[in-house]
Amino acid sequence: METRKKILIVDDEQINVEFFDLMLSKLGFVVEKAANGREALDKIKEFSPDLIMLDNIMPKMSGWEVTRILKNDAEYSQWREVPIVMFSAMDDVKDKIEGFELGIDDYITKPFNFSEVLARIRAVLRHHELIDQLKKRESRIELQEELNQKLLAYVEMVTEKFSSLCDTSAREDGVLISDDVQACQLEYEKLRKRIDELQEEAVRLKSREIAVTSLENELRKAYSE
Repeated sequence: METRKKILIVDDEQINVEFFDLMLSKLGFVVEKAANGREALDKIKEFSPDLIMLDNIMPKMSGWEVTRILKNDAEYSQWREVPIVMFSAMDDVKDKIEGFELGIDDYITKPFNFSEVLARIRAVLRHHELIDQLKKRESRIELQEELNQKLLAYVEMVTEKFSSLCDTSAREDGVLISDDVQACQLEYEKLRKRIDELQEEAVRLKSREIAVTSLENELRKAYSE
């Protein structure tokens, strides 16, 4: 069963909060509410949302300040990647640019159309799910590379010791156990070839990950402009 996404709505206008709470809850989201920025910071720790809908202009602490804290304060490092959809009555381009530079994922101007807001929420969630998948895949690739290196080092160590043992045996007995040595060398070459193949595959996968990540960054940059 798919986990229900958790959304934190932060707005000092109660009518907006109640509207989003009603509509998003009906659509299957788990909703938590906060009336200002300070309350939002507490709710983030308690609720650990998948997405934050954050009003810009609020008493006590603005949406900009909340965003700065989330993106920079070590106390909130585990929530640093939580996507933020900022909404505001200000439609100035400079405000939008400032928001994207701070790290928000989308900017919606009031008054808003709920269908559009919902579409943007889902798009942002999909975007971050993709990023999470890429990060997990990259971690697996790095682990594979590390294991390959350790396995290769182990095989080379064993081969070196075995070759030394064979040389000693040949000198002492005057008999070269060539068949055994050749068999071991053959197995070593097979294993070494397989390790090289795995390393090449890891490099190819990592290159694709870098390309996709670069594309994601370009799309985000273009969108913010």
